[in-house]
Amino acid sequence: MSMYDSLSRFGVTIRQAHARNKAIRALNSLPAHVQKDIGWPASPPSDPQAALHALLLGTPR
Repeated sequence: MSMYDSLSRFGVTIRQAHARNKAIRALNSLPAHVQKDIGWPASPPSDPQAALHALLLGTPR
């Protein structure tokens, strides 16, 4: 396997992770009643894990 193949696979992995995180941010930004309707687990605002995610991920662009 060449170095370029490894770099290509790494790039694909990064793009997939970015797309997944973008989708999660979009779903988390929906109103609570919509999240409930589609079955998305809504995190309570007082949850420390949710606060950490908001701090690290920021707001959707």
